[in-house]
Amino acid sequence: MIKKILVFTRKSMKLTILIGISIFLIVCAVALFFKPIYSVTINGEFVGYSKDKSKLQMRINNYMEGKEEENSNVAFVQVEDEHLPEYKLCLLKRNVTTNDDEIFDMVKQSGVPYYKYYAILEGEEEKAYVPDFASAEQIVTQLKEKESTNIDKISILELYDTKLEDFATVEETVAALYVKKVVVQPRKPVTTGKVNTSSKVSYQKVPLGINLIRPISGTITSRFGAKSSIRVSDHTGLDIAAPRGTKIKAAASGTVTFSGKKGSYGYLTVISHGNGVETYYGHCSKLYYSAGTKVEQGQAIAEVGSTGNSTGNHLHLEIRVNGVAYNPQNYVY
Repeated sequence: MIKKILVFTRKSMKLTILIGISIFLIVCAVALFFKPIYSVTINGEFVGYSKDKSKLQMRINNYMEGKEEENSNVAFVQVEDEHLPEYKLCLLKRNVTTNDDEIFDMVKQSGVPYYKYYAILEGEEEKAYVPDFASAEQIVTQLKEKESTNIDKISILELYDTKLEDFATVEETVAALYVKKVVVQPRKPVTTGKVNTSSKVSYQKVPLGINLIRPISGTITSRFGAKSSIRVSDHTGLDIAAPRGTKIKAAASGTVTFSGKKGSYGYLTVISHGNGVETYYGHCSKLYYSAGTKVEQGQAIAEVGSTGNSTGNHLHLEIRVNGVAYNPQNYVY
């Protein structure tokens, strides 16, 4: 029994060795005459063979990422899926010719390059184009340094397009967009109309027939009737301190009857509200309207200043009825 087992084992080993040798010889024969290679199709159509699928696909990927393009402004290249290759591993004769370059060129012919660049905008209008963000930043910086009056309207827009615009230089763009600041010299108000500057005052309260609003907000620094070394009579109005340039509003609707320079009042505007009621706004730095102009309640008519007989920026407010000055604090403040 043991002898039979040994004989069977010996025969099996010989058979295994013969099979192994046969397989080895077959593999060597196949390797000698055949090689593994990739068959390539595009959109279902056979286009050739590739000897290195990974290398070819990496080249295509680099092309789609814009790395194969000489133009540095190419951001990416769009290739539709149907134009991309598909691979199938084959075992073919060694004399089969591969055509990786031709396959790559086929893919490249279907690609649509997208360019990345920057537009310089003034408002919403594209004024110039530059190739990179650094150039765009230089333009904005130089316009700021030159104090171009349109700098608040200048902005940078990143663009992606299949068409590449003509680029301008930084110097050309700055020169084209720069707007020089124009310094306007303030003009002195032209005096128009007539005004009553009587020092007659009354401490009574009389009905005005209209409602008044505060011309400005601020701190009262001198009250009605106050005596001072800088005045020759009792104070005919109310002084309210505020920063220079603060807009003064009309206390009520009416018509400007005087606008201009008037002695100790400095620049003065007077508004008539009808029935003998008038409001006076003195020591202004700017006057907006001339005599005869109709204004509405709350409309800006002048700016706070320190013209005339004044020691600081403030509004001198008077309320007069038929030429007599009454205490403004009976009606406002």
